[in-house]
Amino acid sequence: MPSPPRPGLRERKKRRTRDALLRAALELFAERGYERTTVDDIAEAADVSQRTFFRYFGGKEEAAFFVSRMAEGHFVEAVRRRPPGEAPLDALRHALGESWDSIGDSIGHLVPLDLHMRFYRVIESTPALLAAHLRRANELEEELARVIAGREGLDVDTDPRPRVVVAVFGAVMRVTERMWSAGDDAGLPALRDLTLSYLDQVEPALSGPWRTDPDTPGNGSGTP
Repeated sequence: MPSPPRPGLRERKKRRTRDALLRAALELFAERGYERTTVDDIAEAADVSQRTFFRYFGGKEEAAFFVSRMAEGHFVEAVRRRPPGEAPLDALRHALGESWDSIGDSIGHLVPLDLHMRFYRVIESTPALLAAHLRRANELEEELARVIAGREGLDVDTDPRPRVVVAVFGAVMRVTERMWSAGDDAGLPALRDLTLSYLDQVEPALSGPWRTDPDTPGNGSGTP
């Protein structure tokens, strides 16, 4: 397949300005906090005007989640490309791994990967960002449920299974985010390993007993 044509000078300049604004925004959010950072602060750090900022972003929130939205779109497309005979939860898991194998380079073209991961932790400690993140997570789950329904030949509005399996997957991701944010390792490999570890436990957690000692009181067996 031939390589796509290289963008023209005007387009390259626009991308550089956008990327400078993204980097300035994430650096300020990580260092100063989201609430204490203004659009004027971001524009000044990127050496552009406020008017220029609004040519690229509708506001702080859009800039804050721009890279995350790109990663989410990358993931959805990876789900669409999974083999048609793959079970839904397997398709989600394998698509996630596929995305992580390539998304680092894509993010790195916009902002340093470590900066993106630092900002990801800011979300957990910032109510406005966390609310926006959870709202978008709900929208992403709905999009993924429709993709899974399409893969399985189901009507997502009459068959609950696509939404249920995506909700389970989303719950694992949410738990992982909280645990990773509270840990010491802020790197992408740590987030990936923790996510895959939790996904490995989904089926046993849903279908089998949790206690390893069958004689332990309170295991539901009726043992006193």
